[in-house]
Amino acid sequence: MSAINWQWLLIIFSSVVLFLLSPLAKTREQFFKATHNKKSPNTLVLMGSLVISWIFAKSITNAANLGLSFGLVGGVAYAGYYLSFAIAGVVLYKIRVEGKFNSIHHFLTSKFGKGAMALFSVLIAIRLFNEVWSNTMVIGSYFGDIGSSNYYWAIIIFTLLTLAYAIKGGLSSSIFTDVIQMVLFGVLLIIILWNIFSVKDFTINKVLHSGTWSFELGLNLFFAALIQSFSYPFHDPVLTDRAFISSPKVTRKSFLWASLLGALCIILFSIIGVFAQHQGMKGQAAVEVGQFFGIIVLLVINFIMITSAASTLDSTFSSFSKLLVIDLGAVNDLTFGRASMAMIAILGTLPVFLDAEILSATTISGTMVIGLTPVFLFWKKSVPKISFFLSVTTGIIFGFLLIFESFPNSLIFTSGNYADLLWVNIWGIFCCIIVYLIPSWVKK
Repeated sequence: MSAINWQWLLIIFSSVVLFLLSPLAKTREQFFKATHNKKSPNTLVLMGSLVISWIFAKSITNAANLGLSFGLVGGVAYAGYYLSFAIAGVVLYKIRVEGKFNSIHHFLTSKFGKGAMALFSVLIAIRLFNEVWSNTMVIGSYFGDIGSSNYYWAIIIFTLLTLAYAIKGGLSSSIFTDVIQMVLFGVLLIIILWNIFSVKDFTINKVLHSGTWSFELGLNLFFAALIQSFSYPFHDPVLTDRAFISSPKVTRKSFLWASLLGALCIILFSIIGVFAQHQGMKGQAAVEVGQFFGIIVLLVINFIMITSAASTLDSTFSSFSKLLVIDLGAVNDLTFGRASMAMIAILGTLPVFLDAEILSATTISGTMVIGLTPVFLFWKKSVPKISFFLSVTTGIIFGFLLIFESFPNSLIFTSGNYADLLWVNIWGIFCCIIVYLIPSWVKK
C-alpha cells in the first residue's frame, strides 16, 4: 500500500475513533464549559488541552522550518510565544478573582462598553477564521501539491471528520480528545527523535551548537515573540475560553505548566529542522526528514500533523460557537451552537480555494493585536472608554505598516530576518501604551 493510502487510512481511522469516543453533550454546561458529571477539567487535563490546542499544524511546521533555517536558536525563538500561557494565566486569574469577571467579554463590556466588546469580537472571529484554513492547508500539503485534487480532497474530508465529533460534544469533545491527542503527540515525537538521534554523527552536542545566538539569526524573532506574549493570548479564544471553565487556582496552575511544556515541545520538534540542516536538506523540513527515513517515519510525522491540526480545529469550532451563543448572545440554543460550527468550517475552508498565503497568520495577527497589551496589563487602572479604541486602532495601524513594509528603516536598530517584526512591535507597543494612558492624563 502506498504512503498516500496509509495517510488516508490514518485520517479516517483516527477521526472515526475520536467520534466514537467523544462524549455527547446534552446540556449547555457540557457543550460550552466541558463539565463532566458536574465536574470541571482538572489541572492535568486542562494543561494537556492547552498545550495540544496550541501545538497546531502550522506551529510545528514553523518550528521545524525555523530549526532548518537557524538551528536550535530558531526553535527557542518560536517557543518564546509560549510565554503567552504564563501571562494569560496570571492576568486572567486576577481578572476572575479580583475583578469578579466571568469572561473576557464580561470584562470588556463592563469597562469599555458594548462597542469595545464588538470590535474585540471581530478581531477574534478573524483569528478563528484564519485558524481553519491555515491548519487544514498544512494537512493538504501532505497529500498532494497545492491545487491538486488530492490536496483539496484531504482538506475537505479532514475538516468534515473533525467537525463531526466537534458537533457531537462541543468543548467537552474538544477537551476529551485533546488528552488523547496530547499523549499521541508525545509518543510520536519520541519515535521521531529516536530515529533522528540513531543517525551516525548526529548528537545532542550537534543540536546545542547548531545555531548562532545573534539578532540576525533568530533572536529578533525570540524577542518579538516575548513582546507579543503580552497581547497575543488575549485574542485567541481557543486559549482564553479554557481560562474560565475550571477554578481560578486550577486554571492558573494549568496555564503556568502549559507555558513550560508547550515551549519544550516546540523546541524538541524544531530538532527535526536542525537535523534537516545537518543533512543539507532544503524545503519543508518535516516533509524532507520524513522522506529521508522512509514511509514509517513519514507516516509518524504525518500523524503528528493530523493530531495537532485536529486538536486546534475542534477547539476553533467550539470557540466560534461559544462566541456567537454565549459571548454575543445571538441565539441561546444548542442547535444554533452546532450550526455555527458548520458555518465557520465552511467559511474557514473557502480561502483554501483562493490560494491564501499559508503560515503568515501567526506573526501578522500577533502584531495587529498589540493594542490589547495595555488593556490587559493595566486592567485595574481606571481609564476612559476611548482608551481601548485608541490603543487597539494604533496596534492595527502598526500591523498594516508591517504587512506593507512601510515602517521607517531608520527606526529598526538590528538587522537580519524578523528585524522589522521586532521593531514594529517595540515601537508599536510603546505607542499603544502612550495613547491608552493619554485620555486619563488629559482628564486629570
